[in-house]
Amino acid sequence: MNRRSLLAAATLAVPAVGHAQQGLPDRPITLVSGFSPGGSTDITARLLADRMQGFLGPNARVVVENRPGASGTVASEWLRRQQPDGTILMLNEASSHALIPHAVAGGTRYNPMDDFTHVAIAANGPLIMIAAPNFPAANAAEAVAKLRAGPQDRLPYASSGVGSIPHFAAESVAVALGLGGKFEHIPYRSGGLMVESIARGETAWGVAVLASAAAQLRDNRVRGIAITGLERFPTFPDTPTLAESGMPGFDIGNWFAVIGPPRMPPAVTETLNRAINSALRDPQLQERFLVAGITAYTRPNTPADARAFFQAELDKFKGVVERTGVRMEL
Repeated sequence: MNRRSLLAAATLAVPAVGHAQQGLPDRPITLVSGFSPGGSTDITARLLADRMQGFLGPNARVVVENRPGASGTVASEWLRRQQPDGTILMLNEASSHALIPHAVAGGTRYNPMDDFTHVAIAANGPLIMIAAPNFPAANAAEAVAKLRAGPQDRLPYASSGVGSIPHFAAESVAVALGLGGKFEHIPYRSGGLMVESIARGETAWGVAVLASAAAQLRDNRVRGIAITGLERFPTFPDTPTLAESGMPGFDIGNWFAVIGPPRMPPAVTETLNRAINSALRDPQLQERFLVAGITAYTRPNTPADARAFFQAELDKFKGVVERTGVRMEL
């Protein structure tokens, strides 16, 4: 038998890896986003879905479905009632599972730790303070000074929804300036819509997840003022941090994670976790994330690691809610 025949025989001897062989039903997987199309959660979900399906077998499909409402809590409430067979997942972020449970009187109708299966952390989503093209400041330090000087009632800010990370980040900016509750808050249904409102001058400023604003920043439709984390972002190296711009120590960011309904079988959870981690290590996806304003999560990332991460973030954002004093109703 020649070399070509040996290779052909070996190929025939190795069966294709399908969903059923990995504990998953042999049908498409739905990855739900709790926000409207065009925002950072939707962008991250679509990039991840496109790459992870390749690690679930040659015929695997992962499709994204948008179920927007109440900063991801509508989709979260829906998810916990779905069948735990691994075909319904959600890409959530810090709003619905770390912030809002503390900000709503009596908590959410779901428990962020007990009512879900924590599959894997997917990405970090840095935030950026942006302003309308005609905002009267030439740099980040001047913008901070302008916000402090006011008049605050003429500088309304936009967010991607009441209870969203951008909402609390903007209020955290106000608190750091000694102006908590002084700015008018205008919420939108997604990060994409909030950025558009600033581009049109309907609102003066806001804090957006970078992925929601990256395209408009490159097209100079909005102005990048400062990153809200402690490090500049590689694709926007000239944008300083707020910590560099008169607000020492300011550090708020977002993250994205994949969760499922409660009581998913461990074998199914581990199969999905492996596919997600394989996708996150792929250089092509990492590059696409960076261009979009996202960084792939590459730290230890087992389901147990993901659960521990959720608990730590839930504890951390309790302090953010307490500092801003923002409370909300669902």
